[in-house]
Amino acid sequence: MQVTNGQKLYDSAALQVYHVDDTVYYYPKPRPFTFITQIPRTYSVAAHNVFRKQNIKPFAIIAASTAVLLLIDQDIADRVQQFSRSIGLDNTRRYGKSLEFKIGGLNVDIYDTPRNLNTAIYSIGEGIPPLVIAGGLWGFGLVKKDNRAISTASQIVQATTAAGIVTQLIKRTTGRESPFRATQDGGKWRPFPKPSVYQKNVSMYDAFSSGHMGTMVATYVVISENYPEKKWIKPVGISIMSLVGLAMINNDVHWASDYPLAVGLGYAVGKATVHLNRFIKGEPLLKKKRR
Repeated sequence: MQVTNGQKLYDSAALQVYHVDDTVYYYPKPRPFTFITQIPRTYSVAAHNVFRKQNIKPFAIIAASTAVLLLIDQDIADRVQQFSRSIGLDNTRRYGKSLEFKIGGLNVDIYDTPRNLNTAIYSIGEGIPPLVIAGGLWGFGLVKKDNRAISTASQIVQATTAAGIVTQLIKRTTGRESPFRATQDGGKWRPFPKPSVYQKNVSMYDAFSSGHMGTMVATYVVISENYPEKKWIKPVGISIMSLVGLAMINNDVHWASDYPLAVGLGYAVGKATVHLNRFIKGEPLLKKKRR
């Protein structure tokens, strides 16, 4: 029997089986609020995977690339912005009013519509696009009764939430200035700012590492791992992340050295999330051993 790549082989109320390339994947029906309840296990599995002997090299690459980029951060930012000006690309963050309403006689305006190309690209890395993708997959999964789509939607929320929490801890630990608030080349570091001080002047402490990049990578890993037969996902995903990374340097939100750790964090959290929600033939279905 010829099996189409990505075809559903088995379907029941509790479990669906898919054939992708030479691998068989098992998707149990996601439990309610799994994207919240599994976050502690996400960290556990991610840590277990990261601190393995074979991952010493990726760790070293992240550390070395961060160290090198720290030395040339200001030069990279200047050159990116110089190139942007040379091609007429506006690097300011500009948003237009997209919603206006009244609450008890008070006018409330919400400005979130990008008004230039750089801002539009930058906005792709914010938290809304992953949630929109997750919502689309969730709706598709419900209509088609497709566990893979529903699980992928849940995994996106789980991975981006887990990545976001860790990123906030790192930001509040390192206290690096964002480029547009920098008081010295490369931005000043003020480790462990008081919570009240941080909240009053967030941009003076929250550059490292990049939450945008971390959540984008986590989303990319979840989608590409669950739909490996969709060969276009990798080039499109990598291209989008690269463009957003340049846009954030161009509009003075992030330094280049804010990215390596964010990429590593997003990847680790994304892989751990997929591991907890999708099972491969030959592995126990409900009680898996960690990889």
